[in-house]
Amino acid sequence: MPDNSTYERLISLLDNTTTAYKLIDHEPEGTTETVSALRGHPVSEAAKCLILIVKIDRRVTRYVLAVVPGDRRVDLNAIRTLFAARYAGFCDAATAERLAHAVPGTVLPFSFDPELELVADPDVIAQPRLYFNAARLDRSLSISGADYARLAEPRVERITSPGSN
Repeated sequence: MPDNSTYERLISLLDNTTTAYKLIDHEPEGTTETVSALRGHPVSEAAKCLILIVKIDRRVTRYVLAVVPGDRRVDLNAIRTLFAARYAGFCDAATAERLAHAVPGTVLPFSFDPELELVADPDVIAQPRLYFNAARLDRSLSISGADYARLAEPRVERITSPGSN
């Protein structure tokens, strides 16, 4: 499942759309606070990517890639309300890895899986520079929030509350 193909797909997308980006090599790290320090930017400029399971009812389950600023936490009640669901919570690691095509700590703020619905907080796309691990623990990428919104086409909704997950 997770391999270099997710990284290569991201770079190909950026190159094929002539999107300006910067690659940042660093020590292997997947924790938002620590990797933000290694990259040299405020945690608020990091895109924290979380895979959620949303149970609409007993028969309908959806998976959501929630993208929030690194210094915020995803508001599960906001997600539940957004989807008119009875339950919203964190997805198990194996399912998250399968849907994201990446290991924990390297999940991209892009969905390359039709089962994974992308929702980004408006504060993410408002960032002049947005930083995230590039499907690798040892390499990150930076693009503008506007370019991210243009390429990823997330559903933009307020899905955060103060604090970190």
